[in-house]
Amino acid sequence: MGEAGWLEVSLTVDGELAEAVAEVIGRFTPQGVVMEQAVEFVDTEGEGTPYGPVRVYGYLLKDGTTEQKCRSLKEAFWHLSQIRELPTPEFRTVEDEDWMAAWKKHYHPIPIGNRLLVLPAWLEPNYPGRIPVKIDPSMAFGTGTHPTTQLCLGLIEKFIQPGQAVMDVGCGSGILSIAAVKLGAIKALAVDIDTAAIRSTRENAGINDVEQQIESGVGSISEILHGDFSLQQTPMVFANILAPVIVRLLEDGMADIISQDGVIILSGILIGQALEVKEKAESCGLVEVDRASIDDWVALVFKK
Repeated sequence: MGEAGWLEVSLTVDGELAEAVAEVIGRFTPQGVVMEQAVEFVDTEGEGTPYGPVRVYGYLLKDGTTEQKCRSLKEAFWHLSQIRELPTPEFRTVEDEDWMAAWKKHYHPIPIGNRLLVLPAWLEPNYPGRIPVKIDPSMAFGTGTHPTTQLCLGLIEKFIQPGQAVMDVGCGSGILSIAAVKLGAIKALAVDIDTAAIRSTRENAGINDVEQQIESGVGSISEILHGDFSLQQTPMVFANILAPVIVRLLEDGMADIISQDGVIILSGILIGQALEVKEKAESCGLVEVDRASIDDWVALVFKK
């Protein structure tokens, strides 16, 4: 990292717009995008309930291309604002040495489900009886603060069988694979089309001492089916991505990577998109067996 530091671009929007804004920012921030939403805790045992607006942000390395990228970003936001009104994006410079200080101020442990605890890598877990999943959230995706990640984690905890192998399609930070292994999965295959996600997954697997059980690599459904990885089918598959991408992956044969009688957990779906995903999954021979929701988001579980 150069001395010039980074340019943070951020927008605070409602839950429905957060994914679209993240997609725009992500085109220009190779290290990823973070979505932060407040979480209310009724008590220390509770899951925590996300509420209020979502702050979406990412970082551009300050160099000769920064000005052009900012122009392109503003243009992309303008196009998005023609569909739904957007606040003005905020830009601020962040020095390298401010990174950890900023994260330590904003990032807190999140209890999820009955057993999991997502916490930043630098904190010691002080929640007895919970399984810690440590994530280094600096410039990663999937920090556990977003409802779609929390839904997916809760359903993995509910459905996983000890000794199963699992697959994580669109693994982001690796948070879901790490949690699955800590909940008893014998092995996880984590794939993503973004090299930065694979790097992040490997780093986080190391922080959690589960790197031996997590195989990760750049790819998607076609690469898995082609045999590019050691697993081609598992009894549990999960994908926490956008609903239109889930539909496309089902068209690409995602149902084929689930073992007979296995389950797939699909998250990243707005309530209004659930029917389309359900119909597509059913057309692939899958049967819905469960669902969970937080605010506008829903996660669906299907059995093969």
